[in-house]
Amino acid sequence: MGPLEFIYYLGYSFKKSRSLRRQKRLPRKVISVGNITTGGTGKTPAVIAIAEEAKKRGYQPCILTRGYKGKARGPCFISKGTGPLLSVEDAGDEPVLMAQRLKGVPIVKGNNRYEAGLFALQQVNDHTLIFVLDDGFQHWKLCRDIDVLLMDAMNPFGNGRLLPLGRLREPLREIKRADVIVITKHSHRNSAEERASAFSRFDNLINIIQDNNPDAPLFMAEHVPVCLKTFSGTDLSLDTLFGKTVFAFCGIGNPASFKDSLLRLEADVRGFEIFGDHIIYGRQDIVRIHDNAKRCAADWIVTTEKDIIKLKGFPLPENLVSLQIDFAVDIGFYEWVFREGR
Repeated sequence: MGPLEFIYYLGYSFKKSRSLRRQKRLPRKVISVGNITTGGTGKTPAVIAIAEEAKKRGYQPCILTRGYKGKARGPCFISKGTGPLLSVEDAGDEPVLMAQRLKGVPIVKGNNRYEAGLFALQQVNDHTLIFVLDDGFQHWKLCRDIDVLLMDAMNPFGNGRLLPLGRLREPLREIKRADVIVITKHSHRNSAEERASAFSRFDNLINIIQDNNPDAPLFMAEHVPVCLKTFSGTDLSLDTLFGKTVFAFCGIGNPASFKDSLLRLEADVRGFEIFGDHIIYGRQDIVRIHDNAKRCAADWIVTTEKDIIKLKGFPLPENLVSLQIDFAVDIGFYEWVFREGR
């Protein structure tokens, strides 16, 4: 551990110890979804999927989120189940995406998720209410009944170093805190060479998990492309991209995963521009994207759901679409999470 990592670790340890001493419990079940790295594991599709499954099983889910980079001070409703009540600037990009995708699911923003939960209970005091804690693995101030830990099969730990020199928020030994672990973006590669490389990395990941938490149930999940959406919300078939020239851009935690999805749809990706995660786009960004797409003679400009919601108010080309991704996990995962007594 280098000096910068050690300084980060001291701050992390102090914050964790202080938060645990002040930890509080809400009078409803709390399912936390998080990771030990900075983004890229697909938390938002997983939170959406868990909330949807909770509704199918007769629960009233409510999502608690900090709304990263959102300016609104909580606790406040991002959605009461009928769509976004706040802008991306006030709520953050991922909460607005969840609000657009989820009907009948309230979403509450607040840095202190215990206070956000109490705020929600004042208006959604349903006996079937359960809380889904978005990005909660490091939010020690709130007790949780289940800690779901997501790990990206494509790049689980980056270079294996702590912030600011790597992607790890915590040492790998903290995997031990997880109640259940999901390896995300686990998919088959086309060539034998790619499959061999993927399985080698996968075996290493399994060994690290087993070394640190041999008792947690382990599930596999894919992030599956479902459809394309125009800015106005019209659905287009995935076959729309087959053999077509594409210029793609994104500002997400794992851009390689997005590009991989496009290639598996057999799009001819001629250009691919990467922006910083959670970027707020400006007019010059849109002009550059449009110009680069023209230079590629792109039939389609493709971005992610998280990115397209931040383009409202800009003049957009008609051939701009977003790729909708769903979280697909073994059914046993939901049986475990929603089992009576948990």
